[in-house]
Amino acid sequence: MAFAAVAAVDLLALAVGWNPGHTAAKPLLMPLLAAHAALSGAPRLLVAALLCGWGGDTFLLLDADPAFLAGMACFAAGHVCYLALFRTYGPAHARARHLAAGYALVLAGTVALLWPDLPAGLRVPVAVYSALLTAMACAAAVRVGPLAGLGGALFLLSDTLIATGVAEWPQPPRPDLWIMLTYVVAQFLLVTGTLTARRPAVSAYREVRSTTP
Repeated sequence: MAFAAVAAVDLLALAVGWNPGHTAAKPLLMPLLAAHAALSGAPRLLVAALLCGWGGDTFLLLDADPAFLAGMACFAAGHVCYLALFRTYGPAHARARHLAAGYALVLAGTVALLWPDLPAGLRVPVAVYSALLTAMACAAAVRVGPLAGLGGALFLLSDTLIATGVAEWPQPPRPDLWIMLTYVVAQFLLVTGTLTARRPAVSAYREVRSTTP
């Protein structure tokens, strides 16, 4: 409830152009979601991914290229945490190859289109980060389930909107609002999908313990 309330404040502040409200609310989002995840018995890697997101959120509040790169590095670390976590959810489903191929095409096409318009110093970091983000989104869908998969896709959409802004492409009205809306929903769905999905190794361990006298 606290996370939802702060998210509503943040989105409303962006909708009306109240920058102090956004600056105050944004850094609270991921710690609150991480606290919810921890209290719900989340794996440590999930909490770590959210705290990396908190670092990225904080750095991106600063309007400077070094802060942007630091924020990207924090989010990249979060995607590594997600990828390591999703590997514990067992093998990918039968249609994983088709989905992976689709995500690979999206990645290649997006990077190719953005590349000429990105600042020279950001091209390689954005490409590497995009590959990690796309791998995370794909793994969420093929290993965890539909909720986490939708969260991964929305995360990809949110960061693509950021990248198009950096490339100075035409933006929708209130682009920051759409970036935060898709990002907040993405992280919430990743948490919810991960917590509700069953990890085979954990389930088997619990079954063995339950039969032990």
